[in-house]
Amino acid sequence: MVITKKSSPGSAIRLSDPFLEREKSQYNNPLPSREFVLQILAQQGVPMQFGELAAVLEITDEEQPLFERRLRAMERAGQVLINRKGEVCVADKLDLLPCRVSGHKDGFGFAVPDGVTGEDIYLPEREMRKAMYGDHVMVRLAGTDRRGRREGRIVEVLERAQSTLVARAYFDHGVGVAKAEDRRIGQELLLEPEGHGGAGHGQVVMLEIVSYPDEHRPAIAKVIEVLGNYADPGMEIEVALRKHDLPHVFSDAALAQAAATPAKVRKKDLDKSRVDLRSLPLVTIDGETARDFDDAVFAERQGKGFRLVVAIADVSHYVQPGDALDGDAVARGTSVYFPRRVIPMLPEALSNGICSLNANVDRLCMVADMQISAKGKIKGYRFYPAVMNSKARLTYTQVWDWLQQGSDSPLLPQLQTLHQLFQVLLAARTRRGAIEFESVETQMVFNEHGKIDKIVPVTRNDAHRLIEECMLAANVCAADILLKNRHKCLFRTHEGPTPEKLLNLRNYLRLLGLALGGEDKPTPKDYAELAEKVALRPDAPVVQTMMLRSMQQAVYAPDNVGHFGLAYDAYTHFTSPIRRYPDLLVHRAIKAVLAGGKYKPGKWLALGEHCSMTERRADDASREVQAWLKTYYMQDKVGEVFSGKISAVTGFGVFVLLDDLYVEGLLHISELGKDYFHFKKEQQAIVGEKSGLQYRLGDAVQVRVVRANLETVQVEFALATRSVPAAGEEKAPTKRKSSRSRSKAKPLAIVAAVEDVSPLVEEVTPTEPPSPAPARRQPARNRRAKPAVTPEAVVADVVPPADTLAPVSTSAIESTPEPVAVERAKRPPRRRRTS
Repeated sequence: MVITKKSSPGSAIRLSDPFLEREKSQYNNPLPSREFVLQILAQQGVPMQFGELAAVLEITDEEQPLFERRLRAMERAGQVLINRKGEVCVADKLDLLPCRVSGHKDGFGFAVPDGVTGEDIYLPEREMRKAMYGDHVMVRLAGTDRRGRREGRIVEVLERAQSTLVARAYFDHGVGVAKAEDRRIGQELLLEPEGHGGAGHGQVVMLEIVSYPDEHRPAIAKVIEVLGNYADPGMEIEVALRKHDLPHVFSDAALAQAAATPAKVRKKDLDKSRVDLRSLPLVTIDGETARDFDDAVFAERQGKGFRLVVAIADVSHYVQPGDALDGDAVARGTSVYFPRRVIPMLPEALSNGICSLNANVDRLCMVADMQISAKGKIKGYRFYPAVMNSKARLTYTQVWDWLQQGSDSPLLPQLQTLHQLFQVLLAARTRRGAIEFESVETQMVFNEHGKIDKIVPVTRNDAHRLIEECMLAANVCAADILLKNRHKCLFRTHEGPTPEKLLNLRNYLRLLGLALGGEDKPTPKDYAELAEKVALRPDAPVVQTMMLRSMQQAVYAPDNVGHFGLAYDAYTHFTSPIRRYPDLLVHRAIKAVLAGGKYKPGKWLALGEHCSMTERRADDASREVQAWLKTYYMQDKVGEVFSGKISAVTGFGVFVLLDDLYVEGLLHISELGKDYFHFKKEQQAIVGEKSGLQYRLGDAVQVRVVRANLETVQVEFALATRSVPAAGEEKAPTKRKSSRSRSKAKPLAIVAAVEDVSPLVEEVTPTEPPSPAPARRQPARNRRAKPAVTPEAVVADVVPPADTLAPVSTSAIESTPEPVAVERAKRPPRRRRTS
């Protein structure tokens, strides 16, 4: 062993570290930077023992534990590999690739290289025995398989993704095995003989992994919680919470702090900086079932223009940086809205109590006070803390009725002023070129057993959109004040389409005789003009779907790149601090600006990535629960015939969204006819080789429900008739075989602003998992195995799919301040991502 000397970090070799200043700014006792460690290893030209490397870098005895931790972190990041001899090696020189493992239920998998675009690496079943889905591994390329795919070998597991998981337990003669609920984990787990935890055969359990799998033995686990039987009411939510690692139990410290928080505004809360708005007739306008109220609004005429006051709950007064409530809130990142259940970001004492702008009680708030011209331009604004007293808790339905039919309420004049302002702001949005698409939002109606009774369309009205426009204005002003004062924060960013996605869109439009303006860099206005151009075409939903797929995902980030979908140069989230952590950060930053200081929560980039992750995590969990409930709902409809439209085309079949039930399922390629069918990506079609029969995105079909499989959370269809009118063509009258397939009313379209689309790319265009090539060509109808389609592969609820397409995955506009009814199939307006 090489003994390191006790030298100063200011020694000559350490001073030559090109990233020394960066390390000094982050650590009191800086170590050699990762880049410098790699540089020294490269200069030595051979793998080095830990002690040898420490000696070269003059690591002191006191620094050794920290330096070893740094090397381990570099190993997890795939920068170095510590081999069996304890030698530190540069990973790039070993022809190794750091990858994430993606599994398949049939046992094989893929290694997805870190930060590298291109083809994934195929992992045969024998390699997948070494790892589980999500593991971070080092992979060595091992040539190609007989289908020409890159094949790899797992050299080392750098970091395990799973320590606990949800599974189904099974027992045979006292031996327990478990099958993960996540179908991407194909391996069965062996239960410890003493680790059954009282679980019964077939019950859903939470497991803790005791030992991980290798080439010769399976993973071993023990039961740490028995959740119950799979069909128990609410079990789908319990599974989703644990499967997606959603924090759902508040810490004792957070609950204690919430209990100690005063239930009323106190005199000492009203310092001199707070403006008294208690006489201003602010009102909240929310859904009928809303329980937390983030925002209140007031508008009045000022000359030819308007004054708009948006008051937002002052959560930052009660949740301080680093306290127990803050710790739980940042871990959750967002409230999660399931059908009939909410997992709040803050305890109920705050979310429904002292922070909520309930009617006729004093509440602290942060105010965006704006002056808006008759053309809808924000001429000026100011932010300030205030105290308010909401004069009414109004609902969207109530406000819209008043605006249409009149009312003797003294609040009607200001509501009419708000509606006039909305029309002005909406016209400004159109001139700005913000993108809007039409979609249908749905609501699940439940029976007393917690299962779906029916799924119905929901009509949004001007009261919804009025609030949305007010929230958009406040969010824009919040971004502006932080930019002008050069204060860091998390912006809500939405970049334009990537070149690859743009090319796919242009190729598809060309087939329809359409074109998108802007050449290589289309603007939001180019998209908006195309959407307007096709709005009256029969195939408008299909074109809009393809337009949405071309866009990127909106994220939280400290570097402002604007918001493409909304056509804003800068945008952030300010209006929902009760249920979105980024909004709470923005409140703190604005307060710091008003006080002439700086708010430094830590690393803004890491916070942005974390908040983006928690938002997607919540979306995935909510979507999965909806898919399970819909699959259960379809079980008693097996054999019935419904009309629908093709909502996605893949290499293994098409997905069909039923017209009246708003449920989607798979029409497998083997059900399309006795022919060889080929997927034409550019045309978004599957075409029969001999018959020429085509199944295209948007085509109308009649299907029979053949299976509703709760194990795979998948609804499967078969064709009820072979005739397929082209998308947009007039359909000949057909006699439907089920009264259930008869449309009772055509739902009004909902205009949705555009925000988030990356889930669409993953879920609407799944590809069939590869399988070994057959020895000879075989008819697809009889030979091709049906792949299991996970909930992530199913487009849900709308045309275009509401919870996978950009804006509608959460609400018509992301700025909508409150979640609509918990029963709603889509995520509440809070996250309708276009803002």
